[in-house]
Amino acid sequence: MAERGLCSRREADAYIERGLVFVDGVRAELGMRAAANAKITLATEARAAQARLATIILHKPIGYVSAQAEDGHQPAVTLVTAKSQVSTDHMRFQPVHLRGLAPAGRLDIDSTGLLILTQDGRVARMLIGEDSKVEKEYLVRVDGVLDSRGLALLNHGLELDGRQLKPAQVAWANSDQLSFVLREGRKRQIRRMCELVGLRVTGLKRVRIGRVRLGDLPVGQWRFLGENERF
Repeated sequence: MAERGLCSRREADAYIERGLVFVDGVRAELGMRAAANAKITLATEARAAQARLATIILHKPIGYVSAQAEDGHQPAVTLVTAKSQVSTDHMRFQPVHLRGLAPAGRLDIDSTGLLILTQDGRVARMLIGEDSKVEKEYLVRVDGVLDSRGLALLNHGLELDGRQLKPAQVAWANSDQLSFVLREGRKRQIRRMCELVGLRVTGLKRVRIGRVRLGDLPVGQWRFLGENERF
């Protein structure tokens, strides 16, 4: 079910235990095997529960960590309040939206920009699953000299922790800022890539994940993923 994008593995277990999953029209049981071409469906109750799951677009400021509090720094989820929600959303914040809300990916404490928090395991898998192909775009301010060879290496040819990086799309956005488009997210990847070609990152902002853009969302504020938005 998770591989088909129907729900997360944890959600699948819960739905099966509640009798809300059907395989070729037969109610599924835990441990049941399904053929590769089997038709797997969720009961109306499960689909309705999924429709109520919140996905939040946050403009994370510098100084907040993505997930658990550490070294006295607050997690980004603490910014999700009624007061910090933009006024143009299609629905209003309720405390239930914080239940199980977790970041789908990380953004370093010294970076700003677009951070996705979600209650929906399908969204999390799409964005951070091992087979995710969703692009993430960053604007990166740098100090140092970058020649054509260094730029070529940033696009493809660098290794981190003994593993080759996937091809990236890196180009100058202006005289001191690079645009990075990545399909992976190693720890502090962009900063480490820049160090390998003699650059020092002085500012990093994520501006896009898939087809969802940060746009003009103010720093420290958030909104719900739009009803017609897709990653």
